[in-house]
Amino acid sequence: MTAVTRIHSRSVALADDNIDTDRIIPARFLTTTTRAGLGRHCFNDWRYLADGSDNPDFALNQPQARGCSILVAGRNFGCGSSREHAPWALLDYGIAVVISSEIADIFRNNALGNGLLAIEVAAAEQRWLLAHGGIELTIDVAGQYIALPDGGRITFALEPFARHCLLNGVDAFGYLLQQEAAIAAWEARQAVAA
Repeated sequence: MTAVTRIHSRSVALADDNIDTDRIIPARFLTTTTRAGLGRHCFNDWRYLADGSDNPDFALNQPQARGCSILVAGRNFGCGSSREHAPWALLDYGIAVVISSEIADIFRNNALGNGLLAIEVAAAEQRWLLAHGGIELTIDVAGQYIALPDGGRITFALEPFARHCLLNGVDAFGYLLQQEAAIAAWEARQAVAA
């Protein structure tokens, strides 16, 4: 994982509520255990028409959405099954941050564990961000705030362990590896005490 400290991008709004993990990455694409290439199937059934061409009505296919790495979504984002492929698909597509007023717990944990910043904001703030899709936002992970174009800020909570891992570019296993010296010292003390 790479460290996630500050993200600056335009936002893209996907206002639908209850976007489940099958909508993010349909089950028929879960045949891989690697992350690479899943982005082409991200929101597959919304992004593409039956003939495989881009759906011109889908928000992420709009010209102004190109290159946006901040997705502002409707309430209850990531509900449904616990597939880790959902954050993998979003990351591979180019989404670095998902903002909603409610993010399903399992999805949020999978997202944060894989370097995808999942931010919950108040419902009024979410509605404002949805109504102003396409604006430039700067997200500061250390400061735990979203900087708005007018200088205003929206603060958000982030669990301390997830914050540490994001800022240091490590997952849970990487965090344990960082503690290798302390673990070895503890084991040595236990061996002497026995």
